Amino acid sequence: MKQQDFELKYNDLWGQLEDAIEQKETSGLNNFPFAYRRICHHLAIAKHRRYSTYLIERLNQLVLKCHHLLYKHNPRFNHQILSFLIRGFPRALHANKKFIWLATALFLLPGILMFTLCYLNSDMIYSVMGAESVRDFESMYDPENSAMGRERESDTDLLMFGYYIKHNIGISFQMFAGGMLYGLGAVFFLFYNGLLLGAAAGHMANIGLTDTFFPFVIGHGAFELTAIVLSGAAGLIIGFALIDPGPHSRIVALQHASHEAIKIIYGSTIMLLIAAFLEAFWSSSSELPNVIKYSVGAFFWVVVIGYCYFFGKGTVNES
Repeated sequence: MKQQDFELKYNDLWGQLEDAIEQKETSGLNNFPFAYRRICHHLAIAKHRRYSTYLIERLNQLVLKCHHLLYKHNPRFNHQILSFLIRGFPRALHANKKFIWLATALFLLPGILMFTLCYLNSDMIYSVMGAESVRDFESMYDPENSAMGRERESDTDLLMFGYYIKHNIGISFQMFAGGMLYGLGAVFFLFYNGLLLGAAAGHMANIGLTDTFFPFVIGHGAFELTAIVLSGAAGLIIGFALIDPGPHSRIVALQHASHEAIKIIYGSTIMLLIAAFLEAFWSSSSELPNVIKYSVGAFFWVVVIGYCYFFGKGTVNES
């Protein structure tokens, strides 16, 4: 199709969208999200067919403005996010609390055991970490560092924020995807990460770096550790559906389980983003007094536990 014919065919739609955007009113359009997708398709066609620069620029600006109007100023979209945080996510936690308690035990018990062993015996850390890794780990919490947690300059907080997001969400995905192995992968990663964290904490306490390590982890720990447990619980939900599908086929049971598990993964991802931000910009600071870090960290734990326990509690049996 020639560009002139292409413009004549769709110019009315483009004009309607431009008028709606100018007035910030989409109610007069028939299915604005569908119209937005059509404009995206038109832009792709224009680029592929190498239409004129002015047309591509017009469509590109229209796509950007539609996206902004649809997602940035859409009360319905904002309401959906708020509804998920207030009801959807915590409701899923209460509906699947047996898996969450199991994930908590699989993560916490090995951690407590390894913390005790490494605290009593400094050589136990080498059962889960190599000698070089232990040296690197110890150097992260050297009291002489300008920033705790990583060997870095203070102007790389933003880069570390990206690193923490990648690292934390990678662990979360391992937990969730491990559920497809009949839950064994989720069990393994919960157990392993519990051992690793317990060993690290016990070793830091053993060698006397408590004033740098624990103030660092408490700031973001409420969000990060809770999210890890919840991701493991999501993997256990998937695994249990495969082990015991009940009256359904395994495919149908997996579909039902995934619907619940994905809510927990969405919520835990939000928690991991918060944790990454705190870890990069708050926990790593060596200038803040430890009493403030402990106080704020304790406050975060109260907030997270209170949110998980009280929010959505009365809505589980409504559906």
